[in-house]
Amino acid sequence: MAASRRGTATIRSAVSENPATRGILIAVALGFLGVFLLLPLLAVFTQAFAKGVSAYLEALAEPDSRSAIRLTLLVAAIAVPLNLVFGVSAAWAIAKFDFKGKAFLTTLIDLPFSVSPVISGLVYVLLFGSSSLIGPWLMRHGIQILFAVPGIVLATIFVTFPFVARELIPLMQDQGTADEEAALSLGATGWQTFRRVTLPNIKWGLLYGVLLCNARAMGEFGAVSVVSGHIRGLTNTMPLQVEILYNEYNFAGAFAVASLLALLALVTLAIKTLLEFRYGSAISGAARH
Repeated sequence: MAASRRGTATIRSAVSENPATRGILIAVALGFLGVFLLLPLLAVFTQAFAKGVSAYLEALAEPDSRSAIRLTLLVAAIAVPLNLVFGVSAAWAIAKFDFKGKAFLTTLIDLPFSVSPVISGLVYVLLFGSSSLIGPWLMRHGIQILFAVPGIVLATIFVTFPFVARELIPLMQDQGTADEEAALSLGATGWQTFRRVTLPNIKWGLLYGVLLCNARAMGEFGAVSVVSGHIRGLTNTMPLQVEILYNEYNFAGAFAVASLLALLALVTLAIKTLLEFRYGSAISGAARH
């Protein structure tokens, strides 16, 4: 009995910390977040409103800034649904079926995580540029990919397509195929099985993937910078507009657009937090996968 108590005490001492250590660890974490996250955000909003609310609204109402905002929202509205379809399809194929090349497909999905966004933009330049095989044919038929919205959308899709798939693959693999097989054995069609069985089981993981994908789509800079051509009022997204205004020493305009971009990210985070508060147990179960 005494040996058992000593063993329990040893285990407890190995996995627990004294209050001072816990306090130091918490202080380090909070200090890190404060210096590298909260202070930069505070600085952005402080600079954005440094000349008053009227100057802030005027900077956002400037034609080039309004065009950048519209283009950013348009690109996200196109890229996110397409990545949603791809992510669900890829996750379903990888999690529910066995086929040759499955591991290779999983590796390809992770490719944008390891490739620099600038490199991905250059790939599209090589594919659709004037010196490529496809570029001259596209120009002869009046189709413009580079320095236009299609190129920006393609580059954004490339850097964001892993998010939905990567959120769903482990979740669907853990769930297995028993529920779908039961539904099919009872006479359900493939679409009915997906809508009534698969989708309810993956909805929280799907939501997380969409939120992450949308945040990255609106904030992407490197790949979009390469393919956009930086045409003011036409192909500049919000991150590119911030860079241009800052380089022109228009700090009020640059920080105004930057604050709006940060606000969109904070809204995404607020939606995520609200859903966690309301459906905490269900979301936690999905997030653990």
